[in-house]
Amino acid sequence: MTSGPADRVARGPATGPLASLAQWVMLTAGWRRIAVAFVAGAVGALGMPPFGLFPALVVSLSLAVWLLDGAATGRRATRGAVAAAALIGWAWGFGYLTAGLWWLGSAFLVEADEFLWALPLGVLGLPAVLALFYAAGFAFARLLWPRSSLRIVALAVGIAACEWLRGHLFTGFPWNALGMALGQNLWLMQGASVVGLYGLTLLAVAIAAAPATLPVAETRLGRFAPSGLAALALVGLAAFGAARVPPAPSPPVAGVRLRLVQPNLNQDAKFRPENRQDILDRYLELSDRASGPDRTGIVDVTHVIWPESAFPFLIQRDPEALARIAAAFPPGRQLITGAARMETAAGEERPRFFNSILTIASGPSFGDIYDKVHLVPFGEYLPGPLDATLRALRIRQFVSIPGGFTAGDRARQRIMTVPGLPPVAATICYEAIFPGAIVPGATPTGPPPVPGLILNLTNDAWFGDTPGPRQHFAQARLRAVEEGLPLVRDANTGISAVVDAYGRITASLPLGVEGILDADLPARISGRTLYARLGDVPFALALAGALLWVLTARRRNA
Repeated sequence: MTSGPADRVARGPATGPLASLAQWVMLTAGWRRIAVAFVAGAVGALGMPPFGLFPALVVSLSLAVWLLDGAATGRRATRGAVAAAALIGWAWGFGYLTAGLWWLGSAFLVEADEFLWALPLGVLGLPAVLALFYAAGFAFARLLWPRSSLRIVALAVGIAACEWLRGHLFTGFPWNALGMALGQNLWLMQGASVVGLYGLTLLAVAIAAAPATLPVAETRLGRFAPSGLAALALVGLAAFGAARVPPAPSPPVAGVRLRLVQPNLNQDAKFRPENRQDILDRYLELSDRASGPDRTGIVDVTHVIWPESAFPFLIQRDPEALARIAAAFPPGRQLITGAARMETAAGEERPRFFNSILTIASGPSFGDIYDKVHLVPFGEYLPGPLDATLRALRIRQFVSIPGGFTAGDRARQRIMTVPGLPPVAATICYEAIFPGAIVPGATPTGPPPVPGLILNLTNDAWFGDTPGPRQHFAQARLRAVEEGLPLVRDANTGISAVVDAYGRITASLPLGVEGILDADLPARISGRTLYARLGDVPFALALAGALLWVLTARRRNA
């Protein structure tokens, strides 16, 4: 029977600085172990956008492996060892999410007089709760923990499974899943067209954790083989991406000339209904601004796009504002805008409010409408079980809408029909971070039309000049690769951009800048990507294969 890494470390002194570090980490206990796990997780956040330091993830996950090695002494996965692994995982996840999501605190400062008290709940409370997923993932990895280099694969299985659960349970929140470490490089992100974000997560963890075997292994092959295989996997992924991305730019869709308006309106006291005139003036002036000899204003574009929640009033119920828009838009031009809208259903006394995308033609006449389906808990609504209690305590959601927003009907197709554009897969704000949820499935009336682009309207002004808006854009960009569709993203304060179906940014406006972005619409890829056809099935097969590999090796070495 072979011995485990921690058993071998305990038998004698380590040689070399890396081995000494591994030995020290494995033998930590108590609060020191928790502190090391927290710091390791925080370091791992540097591997995510906008920093993109993949070596930081290597350090983070190597430390995680050594910590689990220390919790894995002995032959059997005892209840105490699994509990220790869960605590390590929780501390690692708490550090990772706190370092990666601290910018959420900015939203609590927009109306500090009302929400400042809750800032610790957002900055520390949310990461503490979400870290439970990592606790489960690390505990599962410990149950699998083979006494060989395949423990790297066991950790990858545990984390990838818990990331999938984090993205689906309790409305889901897959923000900064570890696969984003590979999903921000043009060549490496192409793997998402096959296995999606969660498949990239499985690969990212296995690759980044492989160097953990370098300090100690039973054989020379066992010491260096994992890092060698990880390097080959990274090179292979890059080679696949380089071969997939064509050297020529994506051809434009004929007859489409887009203008994205980025007004850079702060989410402060100026964004109030009483300032409606100034706000609308700003939109109309930017929309008709000349940007070159062939773009003298609205007359030279086909579609003008305004961001999410463009107005602090109900545009559909404001005849004066609609009349001004009608006067500004020549015949044949389309306005696509985010806006709150209100409707009162038959038999209901209280109106319902929706976070929507509206299409407005000259006239004005309203065309197709999309209502946001995946609302932000506590941001746009209060979860049902807590709604009455919190409102009794005079606590409301961040968006100042009576009763909060109502989610759009999930059974309705997301595909919007906009004259002059291919079918549009519409998303609002953080809906774009959910892999596999961009294009709807079949409905009772049949499959929806195949979209020609992803439209994402958002308002990241809540989070200021922090990593948050940059992380948001990076995740939306990966959806373009997964689905093989161009992305048109208009953000209030940025980042607004047009991205082709391979993830190449063809035009963009940086964060915190007022301006307009004129661009053509890149064509979608021919056919559909494997991920667009099968969703997470390839990831599930890869996860099952990795799990079977570990179980087989564990049984062989038992």
